[in-house]
Amino acid sequence: MKRALVTGGSGVLGAAVCKALAADGCHVLVHANGSPARAKALTAEIVASGGSAEAVAFDVADAEATAVALNQMLESGPIQILVNNAGIHDDAAMPAMRREQWNRVIDVSLNGFFNVTQPLLMPMIGTRWGRIVSVSSVTAVTGNRGQTNYAAAKAGLHGATKSLALELAPRGITVNAVAPGIITSPMADAVFDADMVKRMVPMKRAGRPEEVADLVAFLASDRAAYISGQIVSINGGMI
Repeated sequence: MKRALVTGGSGVLGAAVCKALAADGCHVLVHANGSPARAKALTAEIVASGGSAEAVAFDVADAEATAVALNQMLESGPIQILVNNAGIHDDAAMPAMRREQWNRVIDVSLNGFFNVTQPLLMPMIGTRWGRIVSVSSVTAVTGNRGQTNYAAAKAGLHGATKSLALELAPRGITVNAVAPGIITSPMADAVFDADMVKRMVPMKRAGRPEEVADLVAFLASDRAAYISGQIVSINGGMI
């Protein structure tokens, strides 16, 4: 049974990814930082439905705490599937943006990618099989007012994805990113009303978390063995 770590697994999109990977037969490590209770509840739900999962908690922006947590996980064997889904946004127009807003968003989305991914690489390489999928955003492709920090962090994932894919291709490991558009969640629903979604999205609706999760699960499977270094948009035709 392959072991899969999903950072930000306690959120709406992360939970859908965890369920999809569990349905595909993976043992899923459901990560949380600020909401460990939600991760534990999701783990219980997956186990109750016949899947295999456990909850883990650490701050991906804290390199030392992340290293300790990952070392504990690796004691049970290598992690062959990694979904870098943890991320935050703290929006402000650039002229009014505080340094703390810039640093925190970069720390979680981009530095967090390094903090989690790098320690898992050698054990993954040793198995000659691996899947790394990072969750980006349409904002990294198009830009967006008030999200210079978020767009920079997510666009940084694109460059890291393409470079790491080249490094790991001979090792049987693929590295890709998915870039969702407007996806239904309490946070998105509070920002984008139905009329706004119809104006912005050619398909006239928001995406469902399960649709993104299906794409991530495909990229994490044997069926996607020849797909690497790609940024796959899933946005209803927005771009």
